Amino acid sequence: MDFDVLVIGAGPAGMAAATRAAELGARTAVVERARLGGTCVNSGCVPTRVLAKTARLYREVRTARDYGIVVHEPAVDWQQLIRRVRTTVDRVLDAKGYGEAMQQLDITLLKGEASFTSPHEVSIDGRPVSAASVILCVGGSARRLPIPGTEHAVLPSDVLDLPELPDSVAIIGGGHTGAQLATIFDALGSRVTLLDLAPRILTTEDHDVSTAVTDGFRSRGVTVDVGIGGVDGIKKHDDGALEIRWQGTGGAQSARVGAVIMAAGWPANISGLGLEAAGVATARGAIPVDNYLRSNVPHVFVAGDANGTSMLVQAAVFEGETAAENAVLGAHRTTPHHLLPEGGFTDPDYAGVGLTEAMARERDAQCAVVVVPYGSVERPIIDDREQGFLKLVTDRHRELILGAHAVGENAVEVIQAVASAMAAGTDVATLARVKFAYPTYSSIIGHAARKAVRGAGKDSW
Repeated sequence: MDFDVLVIGAGPAGMAAATRAAELGARTAVVERARLGGTCVNSGCVPTRVLAKTARLYREVRTARDYGIVVHEPAVDWQQLIRRVRTTVDRVLDAKGYGEAMQQLDITLLKGEASFTSPHEVSIDGRPVSAASVILCVGGSARRLPIPGTEHAVLPSDVLDLPELPDSVAIIGGGHTGAQLATIFDALGSRVTLLDLAPRILTTEDHDVSTAVTDGFRSRGVTVDVGIGGVDGIKKHDDGALEIRWQGTGGAQSARVGAVIMAAGWPANISGLGLEAAGVATARGAIPVDNYLRSNVPHVFVAGDANGTSMLVQAAVFEGETAAENAVLGAHRTTPHHLLPEGGFTDPDYAGVGLTEAMARERDAQCAVVVVPYGSVERPIIDDREQGFLKLVTDRHRELILGAHAVGENAVEVIQAVASAMAAGTDVATLARVKFAYPTYSSIIGHAARKAVRGAGKDSW
């Protein structure tokens, strides 16, 4: 074999897999057809976070008068913002140091399109390469809906190509990406319409989180229409404006907008991989794996979006490392996804880890749930960001933390702290004794833990 491990795709999962495999002494190669870093760094998470930072700055400037700072009415320089995004992407890539790390670990970079020609052989733009194990880290991509006028819409990765900030936007899809884009364009002054077939946005989050974010959107004038019957089509008028038509909860609806963004669905990039030549099975647009991230072909592993388990960067990195260890050392490591925190930088922010309240109650109807509003904690009051809450879900009998969910400023950071406690096996009583710095957002965790302990009739001190 040319290599012990061949990794296809150099995004978060692929780079983690290649690095770990090389650290374990495997002769390792990475195949990438575009830039290192994948969708996340180049056109996904990093650019979106820069846009979210801009939206937050814009909001802070507009409310500065409340704190005695006199400012003129701000305006958005869209082209300068796009330049900032692209510069930040380059800085992140430099900070990652992918090239240097690959050189130090003697990882071979193969540029081009990869396609299986047999179970252990891959053709890279016509060049044959063989490997004992293959780890597929090909990621996913947004899809266009099969509706009339779909060519007039842009995908999330194309937002940076808009020539100017649109005065109004329709976003199809209320998942993580759609919700974050709704916040960004709303904060920058665009009129936003958010549409989804599902009965609520953010369907993977706790129900109360979804409701709170929806209420926050609507309070600022964002149109949120969920449970729609479908999008009928998009029409482009002579003046360049777009008209989107959909079957809303109140019947046929339409809106005239400057841009339509499709953020519905994220299928795996498995087309063209020649999976049939390797005998790798697919299902529902992804490659199913077992607990060790093996496909139905034991030496072919799948990490990240391509296995359809989780579309999060943190999951991709975790799975990439796990797949590499299992490929090199033999199947021994699994991936406990319930300990992976997730969230979005919306307004308000949201985040969660572990079981939602509904999931916990399905397993144990007697589980304990406590909720602490942001408005009862000093730091959110100081920052005038009292909208939100922290929900702690615990096992009433064993006092284990089953899950935590938050809405509000810095919700992602708050949940990260709870996730760390869960990973360490910390019980609720111990968490209640932790001393938090004052005044901080994370101190709400202590409030929630002590409330849970008091509810169980025990001394939290």
